[in-house]
Order: sequence, then structure tokens, then C-alpha cells
Amino acid sequence: MTTRKRNGGAHLDEVNKLIIEQLQQDGRRSYAAIGKEVGLSEAAVRQRVQRLIDSGVMQVVAVTDPLELGFARQAMIGVRTSGPIEGIADELGKLDEVDYIVITAGSYDLLVEVVAESDEALLNLVSSKIRAIEGVVSTETFMYLHLHKQTYAWGVR
Repeated sequence: MTTRKRNGGAHLDEVNKLIIEQLQQDGRRSYAAIGKEVGLSEAAVRQRVQRLIDSGVMQVVAVTDPLELGFARQAMIGVRTSGPIEGIADELGKLDEVDYIVITAGSYDLLVEVVAESDEALLNLVSSKIRAIEGVVSTETFMYLHLHKQTYAWGVR
């Protein structure tokens, strides 16, 4: 599980920003090709990418559509809590079906994205696992019908 804490943002020089933009366009782009675009050697790009990963600024991952991989259900679950929200978020993060958790302001304290193999598995997850966590007051499940857009190319500042 990856937990992110906001620290006002990392300071990125222009070369690091260009490297990130190159990888957002194509996460499989070679370090040599990136080096040609940003004016660095392959080794220098490799070192910078590793520092960006180690510092938590970025990850390089394969993004999939779970529904296309045979999972029957993907849903966002709004969770209302009592007590310390972070502890409940930590408990939710231990569940294999949970892939995304945010602490929010508004009607829900947490938004939790989940992937389940079937309707029965989703029901079990919500009823027997999520609602069983101490401090969970209520949930509301929003089942995804179709993934219309998913992008991670918002650039850098």
C-alpha cells in the first residue's frame, strides 16, 4: 500500500519535468530516447528516474481496466466514519480489493475504490469487511457501469 503525505510538493527542475512528461506520454519509452529529448545521457536519465521514484514523486506502472481483465465489479464506496479517519483508512488499505482511498470533505469522510470478482464478492466486501471495521458508520456504493476515461497525464508544474 502506498500512503502519500502532502508536503507542499517537491521542487522539480525543468529536466525532471521533461522526463516526467515523456514517461506520461509513454511509460515504456527507453532512457536513451528520453535522453535525446531532454539532452542527457541514458545513464543520467536512469539515475534521475530512480530518484523520482525513490522520493515518491512518481511511479511507473501498467494501468489496466479491471472490467476488461475479468473482474465483474468496480465501485466507489463513500464511507462515513466516527473517530479518527486515518486509522479507518489504514484498515481499509489492508483489504486486497481496495485500490484507492482518499480522505475527503463533504458528505463522506472517505472515498474507497474497490474491484471485486463478482456481485457476491462485492456484497461480502461491503457487508462483512468494510462495515465490520470499527468506526465505519455507513457506506454508499456506486457501481461502475463503464470506464469512460482514465488518464494520468496531467503534466507537471
